[in-house]
Formats: sequence, structure tokens, C-alpha cells
Amino acid sequence: QLQLVESGGGLVQPGGSLRLSCAASGITLDYYTIGWFRQAPGKEREGVSCISRSGSDINHADSVKGRFTISRDNAKNTVYLQMGGLKPEDTAVYYCAAVSHPLFRRCVLSLAEYKYWGQGTQVAVSS
Repeated sequence: QLQLVESGGGLVQPGGSLRLSCAASGITLDYYTIGWFRQAPGKEREGVSCISRSGSDINHADSVKGRFTISRDNAKNTVYLQMGGLKPEDTAVYYCAAVSHPLFRRCVLSLAEYKYWGQGTQVAVSS
């Protein structure tokens, strides 16, 4: 059974850093494009970052460019979201999602593109 489990969330002060992990089970992550999304209270879920199967294509939302990086370790079946320069507006539940794609297909930050979703991890940025 395919399962995505996010971890690494927590409370951090503005300007701080966190690393989120998305661990997969029941699938071999090599075959999947992975996206990170977030949903703040009262707001719609939005795309944050994505990484293609090959790792050659990465996209970030404008709001996180220069502050967040995404990477994958297929040997560990895990994708990471390194978040730096955190701001209060980054407060949200963060979700990872997966979709099976051809190897060199580019990734997109569209919710409808992704088939499998994790349960989310809470990130709170506050002083």
C-alpha cells in the first residue's frame, strides 16, 4: 500500500530553518515526481516546490524562491524540503504528493497533477 509520510515540522522563529522529509513506502520513489504543497488556515492549498523523477527539473513558487530548496534521495526513498529564512506567512500544514511520470517530464505545481498525498506536517513560524 502506497504511503507518504511527512515529518520535520514544528515551531520556529522568523528567520529560522526547518527541513521537512517525505518518506515513501509501498512505492519506489524513483518512478514518481514529488511536490510539496501547503495550506494555511482559511486559505486554499498551494504549490510550494516540486522535483521531477530525474531531479533535473525543479520548480518553486515565487513566494519561496531563494529560501526553499527541494532534493531527493532515491536510495532512502525520501524527498526533502529545506526551508530557510522562514516568515510568519510560511505558517501552514505542509503536504507532499506524488505522481508517476515519465523520467524526464517536467514537474508542475498543480494540485490536480498529483495522485497520492501524505497527511501533512504543521509548520508554525512565530516569535
